[in-house]
Amino acid sequence: MSGTIELRAFMGLTDVFKERQWTNPTFFPLDQEVTGAELMAQLDIPMARVEVIFINRLAIAADDAVIQPGDRVALVPPGVPGPHRYLLGFKNRKD
Repeated sequence: MSGTIELRAFMGLTDVFKERQWTNPTFFPLDQEVTGAELMAQLDIPMARVEVIFINRLAIAADDAVIQPGDRVALVPPGVPGPHRYLLGFKNRKD
């Protein structure tokens, strides 16, 4: 299976995209299912910089995420303020 994912970054992670001259969103090639850790390794982004990965609008802890070709993915760093955490659906996330 060959494809891409639509990849977005939020907050401080947008700086990573800008430094690499990636658009936001960017389309990243993905040929097979990967975990959140595997995707971060492919993107060369330390796991410590990503708290939550949204996959097709569902918030998942970065270390629990599984991404498929064709998914819409958003990377969210630690530090999202309390009310926003609740509204985004990851209010109880703990490291």
